[in-house]
Amino acid sequence: MTRCFIPLAFAVAVLAVAPAAAQEADVGPKIMVTGEGEANVSPDMAVITFAVLREAETARAAMDENNAAMAAVIAALKEEGVEARDLQTGGLAINPQYVYPNERNEEERPRITGYQVTNTLTVRVRDIEKVGEVLDRSVSLGVNQGGDITFTNDDPAEALKEARTRAVEDAFAKARTLAEAASVSLGDVQEISEQMSAPPPQPMARAMRMEAAADSSVPIEAGENSYKVRVNVTFALEQD
Repeated sequence: MTRCFIPLAFAVAVLAVAPAAAQEADVGPKIMVTGEGEANVSPDMAVITFAVLREAETARAAMDENNAAMAAVIAALKEEGVEARDLQTGGLAINPQYVYPNERNEEERPRITGYQVTNTLTVRVRDIEKVGEVLDRSVSLGVNQGGDITFTNDDPAEALKEARTRAVEDAFAKARTLAEAASVSLGDVQEISEQMSAPPPQPMARAMRMEAAADSSVPIEAGENSYKVRVNVTFALEQD
């Protein structure tokens, strides 16, 4: 039986040549451009965050009052068609309220005068037309803090596809212009990478502390969401 042995030094040399050859093949004139694409679409969902705040002499009393108000709000939201999966408690805070010694009182040390309980609720409203009604009814039933609204899209896939297409088209147009100015021709695409940005939050102005309900539903303007995509494209260049 014949065995064949390759000297170790020769094997190492062969392995070293391959990466070097690959690097040489990769070295050549190229151009890298950045294309940008944007697609605007009307939102189909609103995310609202509000809270019920109650104060009482004891933590128990404040909690009971808060629980009753929030339970009524949640029940009303479900009556409006909001599903349980779209209701999420964001936080529950129990805070003592103090009076502190100063020149206007005779307190010798900080003293608890009562308790404040805040229960925060995040709601996804999938029918934009109902946002104002949901806010108005919630305030009537006890919501008295918050009111942040973000308009978004449940499935932005089509908008993102359109933005990507426009970004690639923009990159190719820029590359053609640069290549023409440099008197060279574009070769094959060597690399494409994407940078995507979600639409910026669009909160409604927090003009209401929600201390009283309006005579009619809160006026709401949803506007549009803008989805932006940026692509980096590298082309090989060919001399004319």
